[in-house]
Amino acid sequence: MATDANSMALAAKARRSYVEGLLNGLPIVVQAVDQGARVLLSQVAEPAIAARRREAVEGLRKTSAFWLSHATSLLRGASVSGVVSASRPGDLPMPSGRGANFSLVDNDTIESEILSSRLALAMMDRASWEFTDLRARMTSLERREELDTNDVLRPHVLARIVTTAWRSAGLSNDTWGTLQTVLHDEFAHFAEEAYHETNRWLIQQRVLPEIDLRPLIRRARNSAFISTSSSTGFAHSGSPAPEAARSNVHDETRLMTRAGGLARGADHAEQVLGRLNRLIGRQLPEFANTQQARPTSPGLRAAISDAQEGIARRLSAVSVPGRLAAGGPVISTPMLLEELHQRKQALKQAAATPVERATIEIVALLFQSILTEERIPATVRVWFARLQMPVLRVAVGEPDFFATIDHPARRLIDRMGACVMGFDAAMRNAGDVLEKEIKRVVQVVEAYPDTGRRVFQTVLTEFEKFLEHYFKNENEASRKGVSLAQQVEQRETLAIQYTIELRKMLNEVPVQDGVRDFLFHVWADVLAMTAVKFGLQSEDTKVMKRAAADLIWSASAKVSREERAEVIRRLPPLLKILRDGMQNAGVSTPKQDEQIQRLNNSLAAAFTAKTAAIPRERLEDLMARLETLEELLPDAEDVEIDESLVLDLSGHESSELEVVGEGGSMPTPAMLAWARELQVGGWYMLDYRGRNEAVQLAWQGLRKQLTLFVSPQGRGILFQQHRLAAFLQAGLLVPAQDESLTVRATRSALAKLDVDPTRLLS
Repeated sequence: MATDANSMALAAKARRSYVEGLLNGLPIVVQAVDQGARVLLSQVAEPAIAARRREAVEGLRKTSAFWLSHATSLLRGASVSGVVSASRPGDLPMPSGRGANFSLVDNDTIESEILSSRLALAMMDRASWEFTDLRARMTSLERREELDTNDVLRPHVLARIVTTAWRSAGLSNDTWGTLQTVLHDEFAHFAEEAYHETNRWLIQQRVLPEIDLRPLIRRARNSAFISTSSSTGFAHSGSPAPEAARSNVHDETRLMTRAGGLARGADHAEQVLGRLNRLIGRQLPEFANTQQARPTSPGLRAAISDAQEGIARRLSAVSVPGRLAAGGPVISTPMLLEELHQRKQALKQAAATPVERATIEIVALLFQSILTEERIPATVRVWFARLQMPVLRVAVGEPDFFATIDHPARRLIDRMGACVMGFDAAMRNAGDVLEKEIKRVVQVVEAYPDTGRRVFQTVLTEFEKFLEHYFKNENEASRKGVSLAQQVEQRETLAIQYTIELRKMLNEVPVQDGVRDFLFHVWADVLAMTAVKFGLQSEDTKVMKRAAADLIWSASAKVSREERAEVIRRLPPLLKILRDGMQNAGVSTPKQDEQIQRLNNSLAAAFTAKTAAIPRERLEDLMARLETLEELLPDAEDVEIDESLVLDLSGHESSELEVVGEGGSMPTPAMLAWARELQVGGWYMLDYRGRNEAVQLAWQGLRKQLTLFVSPQGRGILFQQHRLAAFLQAGLLVPAQDESLTVRATRSALAKLDVDPTRLLS
C-alpha cells in the first residue's frame, strides 16, 4: 500500500501535469479564438454587430500575444503552490505592464467577475463529469473531503486566470462579450481535455481505477494537450476513497451544472452554431464571407423545385408505419433516408459553387438527424422530411440560417418537434390533431417557395396561435385544466384589482381597522369570485357590492340613537349576505365565524367611537363608486400576481387541478427569466408530491404570471411565476429535452464533419 508521502507526491505531480498541459495547449486555444473571431467577422450581421466584431479582431491581432503571455505567467505561478490565493479577478497577482493598475471594486472589475463566472459555468457544463472524477481521485490521494476553494484544478480558477490576463492585456469586457460564444466553446473543450488527460494519468498510476475513464472525442487542434508526467516513478494501490469523496457531488458542481442546464438554451445553441461555422470556415473560407443574401444558381433552384415535387409525390403515395394508406406500401425510416440521399446527390450535381454543395450537405445531415429521432412519431417524420427542400432553399439564399438561432425556419422546426416528441400511442387522438396542423404548415411552406423566411415566420405565428386554441379547446387532457386555470387567474386578478380600488376609496374614510381588513383581505375575493361565477354586472355581484357599502356605513361612528337603531335593524340580513358571500368563495365555516366575530367587535366599537361620522354626501359618493367599481379597475396587464399580493391559491385545489404552493427555494433573477421563456407545448419532467412524471405546458396567463402544466391523464398543475422559477432552480422541473431539435441535429452534423470534413467539398 502506498504511503501518505507517496500519495501526496502523486497529487502534486497530478497538479503539475494538469498545469503543464494547460501551458502546452494554451497557445493553440488563443490561436483558435483568433480564428473563430475572424469567422464571426465573415458572417452576415447588422452593421453595429459587424463593427464590434471588426474591432474585436483588430484588438486580438494587436494584443493576443500579451494575453497569452499574462495567462502563461499566472499559470506558472499557480503551478508552484497548486493554489491561487484570490477571490476576484482583479486580486490575482498581476505581471508588470499595461493594464496592471486597477481599482479594487470598480465597475469593470465587477463586470469581469460576471464574465469569469459565466466562463466557469460554460466549462462545467461540458466538463462536469471529468472534473467530478478528478476531484474524487485527488481528495482520495490527499485524504481530505474537498479541494481548496482556490485549488488550481477548479474551473473557476482557470476562468479567473483567463479573464484577468485578458484585462491585463488591454482587452475590454465589451470585446469579450462580442466573442463570448467563441471563448466559451474553446475553453470549455480545453478544460474538458485537461481534466480527461489528468484522469488518464492518475488511472495509469492506479488511483481509483474503478472509476472508468470517460470517452472523449479529441479535436485535432488541441492534440498538443498531452500529459507530460507519464514517466513518474510513483505508484498507488488504488485504495478506495471515502464514500463521501466519491458519491457526494459538491454544491459547486451541482449549482454549476444546474446553471449549465439553463445555459443549454440560447448560449448553448449559439456555441454549437459557432463551432459549425468555424469548422466550415476552415474547409471553405468563402462559406460566410458575404454580408448579404446569396442568389441561388438557376440550376440548383430548378433542382430544388424538382426534388420538392418528387418528394411530395412519393410521400403522398405511401403511408408510414401505423397508418396504412389504401393500397399503398409502407415507407420506413431507412427508405425515407435513402430517398433523400438520392435527391442530395442530384442536387450536388446541379450546384454551381462549393458553397452551394456544402450547404446541401449540411442541411442533409441536419434532416438525417431529425428523421432518425425516435421520439418523433413516424407519421410526423414524413412531414418533417418534406420540409428539407424548403429549408435548403432558405439556407442557400440566406447565410444567417447557419449563423443565428432565431431564424424562423429553425424556430418552426424546434416548436413543432418540442410539441410532438412527448406523445405516445396512448395519446393518439391528441397527436392526430397536431399532425394535421403540422401537415397544413408544411403544405403552406411548400406553396410559397419564393418568399424566403417570410413564409416560415407566418406559419410559425399561426402555429403558436393554433397551440393556444388547441390546448384551450381541443385537447381533452388539457381543456378542463386550462378552463380552471383561467378562472383562477380571472378571480385572482379581480381580487387584486378590487383590493387596490377599495384601498383608494377608503383612504380618507373613517372606518374601523377590522372592517378595512375584512374588505381588503376577504370581501375583495368574494367580489371577485361572484363576478367570475355570475358576471361583473350580474345582480349577485351588485348585491355583494351593496353589502360592502352597508358594512362601511354600519362601521362608521354613530352619534344618534336613530342611527344606532338602524344599524341594529339592518345587521342580521347584512351578516347573512356576508356569510353567503364567504361560503360562495370557499371560506370554511370556522373561518366565517372568526370573521363575523371580528366584525361584531368592530361594529360594537363604532357605537362608542368619538370620531366624526361619514358625511351623507361622502357616503353617497362611496356607494356610487362601488356600483361602478369595474369601470375604475386598473388594466389587468398592470396587475402582478405573485405570492406577496395574491390570496392563498390552495383554495382553488380540486381533483382536476393541483396548485403548487410549496417547494424549491428563492429563485434568482436568471431563473425568473427562464420561467418567463418557457413555451406552450413543451414537455417537462416534474417531481412533485411523490410523483416524477412527464407534463406538457398547456397555458400561460397574463404576463406569464400563472403557468399550467397537464399530465397525459388530464390532471392540471398550476404554478405562480416565482414558484415555477423555484422548481426550475431546484431541478424539480426539468425540460424533457436538454436541447432543441435543430441544436441536437447540428451537433450530430458536427460529429460527422469532425470525422470527415472533406464531405463538404464532395
